[in-house]
Amino acid sequence: MQDSHFGAWPPGRPKTLPPVTRSVYEGLAASAARHPERVALRYYGGDLSYGALAEDVCRLAGYLHHLAGVRPNDRVALCLQNAPQFVIAYYAILAANAVVVPINPMSRQAELTHVLDDADVTAVIYGEDLADQIALCVGGRPCISVCYADYAAPHGQAPLPVALTHRPQNAPGIRWGDALSAALPAPRHDRTPQDWCLIPYSSGTTGRPKGCLHTHASVGAVIQAYPAWFDIPDGTKVLATLPFCHVTGMQHSMNVPLSMGATITLMSRWDAALAADLIDAHRIEHWRSITTMMIDFLSLPGIETRDLSSLTAVGGGGAQMPAAVAEKMARLIGLDYVEAYGLTETAAPSHINPPHRAKAQCLGIPIFGVDCRVLDPATGTELGPGQPGEIVTHGPQVFVGYWNAPEATAEAFVEIDGKRFLRTGDIGYRDAEGYFFFTDRLKRMINVSGLKVWPAEVESILHGHPDISEACIVGDPDPRTGEAVRAVLVARDAAHPPSHEALTHWCRENMATYKVPRRIEFRSALPRSSAGKVLWKDLKAPMQA
Repeated sequence: MQDSHFGAWPPGRPKTLPPVTRSVYEGLAASAARHPERVALRYYGGDLSYGALAEDVCRLAGYLHHLAGVRPNDRVALCLQNAPQFVIAYYAILAANAVVVPINPMSRQAELTHVLDDADVTAVIYGEDLADQIALCVGGRPCISVCYADYAAPHGQAPLPVALTHRPQNAPGIRWGDALSAALPAPRHDRTPQDWCLIPYSSGTTGRPKGCLHTHASVGAVIQAYPAWFDIPDGTKVLATLPFCHVTGMQHSMNVPLSMGATITLMSRWDAALAADLIDAHRIEHWRSITTMMIDFLSLPGIETRDLSSLTAVGGGGAQMPAAVAEKMARLIGLDYVEAYGLTETAAPSHINPPHRAKAQCLGIPIFGVDCRVLDPATGTELGPGQPGEIVTHGPQVFVGYWNAPEATAEAFVEIDGKRFLRTGDIGYRDAEGYFFFTDRLKRMINVSGLKVWPAEVESILHGHPDISEACIVGDPDPRTGEAVRAVLVARDAAHPPSHEALTHWCRENMATYKVPRRIEFRSALPRSSAGKVLWKDLKAPMQA
């Protein structure tokens, strides 16, 4: 095991944590028993206590078991925006001894059908804004439809987004309120840490999304790690802006706070001005975001005058935080942006920067019980500090494997020193102190006349150009060189982007010739996923997409 990172270990923290001994559901149940009157969720003016949350969870679990036919290890799809109903449904599925299958609520018919069929889903809980899409693919499965306004205050200071107040007349299945009003008892919860818990779908680098099978132990390992790493106190106040359908938002902004009796303020849709209002009004202490959210937030007119003094920890992942943005945040809030690294396959982070010694644009160091190596992608040879290769990870949060895909599972792992390591598909390196840095996706490497071009490196250089706001680098087929570098850019001033000639000259002064983009195009924005990641595959030439 590589242990050079122990020199940067947070003071007073153990090197490992004890094994997970309870199910994810039992974490919420324990918090509700300790603090039944404490506010668990705040949602557009409406508050829900831990006692009321636990009661709704048990009622929905009773409905799922008695009337929807859900049995242990059955998969139940959850397709909702961030809302109290997401939290209730997630824990009700677990309380009923079933498995949560979260689906991005931006999904459409073909995407929904793939997940519902691939996971062999028994029942579906969905937002009514998706009623038309659900009707096309749900088949004969039992459904529960959700109206988000049911848990919001009707005349709150921050109104619910209009798009989420729609109530269709013919939504498939039973309405949420009717399911809860059946008031049926929940079945006896009997899950152990080794039992199935969660199957989120990974976008992957090729082919259709694959389900990542997690146990209560692998999900619970992350739930244990966050508060131990950051020393988060009981009852802390959290702002949830990352989508719960993705593992980072699900773990940091939902599961971890609920296991600690925290109060979560929820946002269904990102709104930078509203986020500032909520931080001020509710004295938010912890907020995990993504780079694009922080850029929006720091660009708000008058942000310098807002009271953000309650914040004690701000961080994120998914994409590297530009140094200029991190510096502005540090000046404004007085905090470092603590970056982390993880995958759907690791139920969120395997690496986090030490809060007392964070490095900029860095994945962090391996956390409790994680053994991480860097291998030569071609030979599998382990590489030393400063040598880029594929990051492979062994740890308690690593998933069991891909759902119903044994060949893909076998390809995803490699054995080293008798231990099973996940091949992340990410290219990176560790420095002499054991901090890990991201270079690029293994599949993104561009081969120009036999020379390797890592897009993230070129993007980082282009972000330093005074007239460039965002950059994405892709490789296009080229009959002479095999591939050619193409830059898709967003100009700071859309009306006056830099000329091709001027930009090419600048690039030649700032990078090796073979890395200089031969083709340059400007767009008003780069395509992004709901998690904020640039969809670089959408920018590739059709023959390579």
